[in-house]
Formats: sequence, C-alpha cells, structure tokens
Amino acid sequence: MHAFLAGDADVLVSTTIIESGIDIPQANTLIVERADALGLAQLYQIRGRVGRSDVLAYAYLFYPDASELTPEARARLSTLADHTELGAGFQIAMRDLEIRGAGDLLGPEQSGHVAALGFELYVEMLDEAVAELTGRQRTAARPVRVDARVDAYVPASYIGAEALKIDLHRRIALAEDEDELRELVSATEDRYGPIPEPVGNLFAIQEAKLKLARLGADYLVFRGGRVTVGPLALGSAEVRTLVGTAPTVIYSTSKREVSLRVESLKDALELPDAIVEARAA
Repeated sequence: MHAFLAGDADVLVSTTIIESGIDIPQANTLIVERADALGLAQLYQIRGRVGRSDVLAYAYLFYPDASELTPEARARLSTLADHTELGAGFQIAMRDLEIRGAGDLLGPEQSGHVAALGFELYVEMLDEAVAELTGRQRTAARPVRVDARVDAYVPASYIGAEALKIDLHRRIALAEDEDELRELVSATEDRYGPIPEPVGNLFAIQEAKLKLARLGADYLVFRGGRVTVGPLALGSAEVRTLVGTAPTVIYSTSKREVSLRVESLKDALELPDAIVEARAA
C-alpha cells in the first residue's frame, strides 16, 4: 500500500476495503471484477476512489453476460452508467432505495430508532431540524401519542415506489389541520385509487392527533377493547354531557383520564369528538 502511494507500484490489487474513503489522487483507472455482486452504494463509493484530481479517470465494471444478470443487478449497473456527473449521489441513493426497498421502515413492522420514536414523530423531528438549518419559521406541534395495535402503513400493492410511499407518510405526518388532511385524502384517492384499510388507519390516527392536540391531551391508547384519552381536566358538567353521549364512559379524576369500551379503532377515534362536543356544550 505504501509502495502504491509512493508511486513505486503501478497496480494495487485489493478487496472492497478501498471503498472506505482511501484518498489516492494519482489513481486514475479502476477495474472491478464481478461488479454485479456488489451493492449500488458500494459500487458508487468504490468508483469514487479514482478521479480525485484534475486527471481524467476511468472505471471499468466487469460482469458476466447480461443474460445472466438478475433484474436488480441490471438496474444497479444501469443506474451507475446513467449518473456519472458531479453530485449524482442523491439520485443514486434514491434509485438504490427504489431497487432495494425501504425494508420495514414503512411496513407493518419497524426497527431501530424509528420504532422507538414512531415514524410520524421521526418525520416531525426531521422537519424541525431542516427548518432550523434553513432558517425557516415553523410552529412546533404539540407532542401527541396515539397507541393503537392496528396496521397503519402504505402497502406496496397500493403504492409501489418507495420514494412516493415516503412522501405520503411525510405529508400525513406534517398535516397541521383537518382540512389539509381531507384534501390529502382526496388527492391520494384521485392519484392511487380507493384507500386501503392500513392507509385509512394512517389518516385516522393523524386526525385523532390533531383533535387531541386541540383538546390539550397527550395521548390516546386503544388496547384490549378499551380506549383511554388523557390527561384531561373535565368539570362535572362536562362529564355529565359526555356520559349523556356515551353512557359507559368513565372519567378518572385521579388519573385525569377518560376511558370507554369500544370494538374498533373507528369507535375509539370517536371519543375525542365526544369530548370536544362535551366541552362546547
């Protein structure tokens, strides 16, 4: 390695370890054997090891006959061939996301930091960070949690492209009022067709969050056939009005929680509406 850096050796044979950011400005030719076996991001990093000075560089990616390539491998190599200009990393990253998929980030199961935060809160935090870096004014949303054991995601059968799925998740999570959310529902139906149940649950949960924020509550939990909303300070008149609307509702003054036996998420999400009406009465 030192001999190659010093110019005493003209050829360096190595594994893919060179993708780790080694800077050798005088290297101007790269040959990759079996490029079809490497990932797109990995190939992009390896290709970046040449052309690091003002000397024209060349990268040769070798692979078997095109008929032997898998569709994914063909897509990876085509992407690299199509994006050779300076600053193409973002386009390649988005294409890589489409080829490989976003995993469980937007599926029925999640992992890592996204699972700990929830995708909606993750998006809100990301938007706040972007707003701070760009100097854009953004009103911080009241942190509200909806804990419901239901499927709430965008199925691949409804929207195939991962970038579009991410965009829909982002727009739902950042909707700031119910009118904006209803417009998004209409736009989604117009573009992709009737909304399936998991996507409908996404919209319903975000609508519930907006209502809870308006009530001043911090959470709604739907589990074991019971929905609980809190903390809320309700007066005796408000409780009586609420019981008149939902006779089996229970208000705990010690926990400041409103709970009700329900059969479905749709019924659970009607409780914030009943509380709003009780307060307005």
